[in-house]
Amino acid sequence: MWYAIEGHDAPDALPRRQQARPAHLARLEALRDAGRLLLAGPFPAIDAEDPGPAGYSGSLIVAEFESLVAARAWAEADPYVEAGVYARVDVRPFRQVLP
Repeated sequence: MWYAIEGHDAPDALPRRQQARPAHLARLEALRDAGRLLLAGPFPAIDAEDPGPAGYSGSLIVAEFESLVAARAWAEADPYVEAGVYARVDVRPFRQVLP
């Protein structure tokens, strides 16, 4: 089943985000390579493709896991969580309707 993982950035998280980004992306690439990633990306803190020093307010990942417990465990082990980028992470089931 698909699960939506929404990470909410902590205040002033941009430097920690930049430092942890390679490890975060490596985990996402592993999901992609396994055919389990529907989409992933950050929420710019301002209305711009590249928010610069304004940074991001969080991220969204939609990926396939065998259970909600497994999706939560994967999310809790994210390098952004370990680095303190995310102040909170929400994980919930997702049902793709379109496309």
